[in-house]
Amino acid sequence: MAAAAPLLPPVARAPPGGVTGRAAAGPGAGPGPGGARAEGAEGLFVVLGAGLAAASHPLLYVKLLVQVGHEPLPPTVGRNVLGRKVLYLPGFFTYARHIVEVDGKRGLFRGLTPRLISSTLSTITRGSVKKAFPLEDMEHVSNKDDVKTSLRKVVEETSHEMMMQCVSRVVSHPLHVISMRCMVQFVGREVKYSGVFSAIGRIFKEEGILGFFIGLVPHILGDVIFLWCCNLLAHFINTYAVDDNFSQASVIRSYTKFVMGIAVSMLTYPFLLVGDLMAVNNCGLRAGLPPYAPAFTSWIHCWRYLSAQGQLFRGSSLLFRRAPMPAASFPID
Repeated sequence: MAAAAPLLPPVARAPPGGVTGRAAAGPGAGPGPGGARAEGAEGLFVVLGAGLAAASHPLLYVKLLVQVGHEPLPPTVGRNVLGRKVLYLPGFFTYARHIVEVDGKRGLFRGLTPRLISSTLSTITRGSVKKAFPLEDMEHVSNKDDVKTSLRKVVEETSHEMMMQCVSRVVSHPLHVISMRCMVQFVGREVKYSGVFSAIGRIFKEEGILGFFIGLVPHILGDVIFLWCCNLLAHFINTYAVDDNFSQASVIRSYTKFVMGIAVSMLTYPFLLVGDLMAVNNCGLRAGLPPYAPAFTSWIHCWRYLSAQGQLFRGSSLLFRRAPMPAASFPID
């Protein structure tokens, strides 16, 4: 799943004071209509999360194959905005058509089952953390706060978001690893990971319990950096750059965090890429072995390798992908 900006932000964050948190902490959190509404809201979040995961799966599937460096189709000659000839690698739709030609339409959903389980575990975990630490226990930022008070509240809210994200990431990561490995089997046409339970047994037998958490550290680091940078930047922009006398100040403030999320996700994409590559590296699949990548000794080794190759943002864009070849190498008409 790292990353132009990733088509999907690397972290899906529930808004502070969301439905789940309010229902859990409200008067009706116990048995009765209030508790039923809370359970219904949680169920809705699970269904919506699973639906989003299923709908976006072909996109993330193609992204992962690009991340590991699998380029089964030759580049095509095109022209950039200046009219110069350049080589373009296949975009998402061309790549997806290739997968359909090889595996059929169902092939676009290879690895979907463990990803749905991972998404469900993540949503349920976030809801459980919200119940244990309700958002109403903290004061939310208000326009009436002074700078020092509002910054303190932002830090508290971000710490709460970070805790939820880290716990949900740890719980869901083993299924994320299985999903990644199921998908990259397309590269070597392997069937080593054919089901969730068989994959669990195989990973445990070959790599032990730590095998389920390969690539977890860069993912968590990316999540933490994303949350703090996004929330703090949005806070400082809303505080110092948006004038309260401006008629649309409230509207601008409501979109600041969203815009910052897109920008910061670009900066943290390398963590997503490294985490995904580590999940499939040296696991017996062709996509995790040379010539696609050496056997990395750690995620830092992986980072340094990609950095030396100039590939830390590989897969960050799936529409206009320039091949690593200068336009000057083409013959001029």
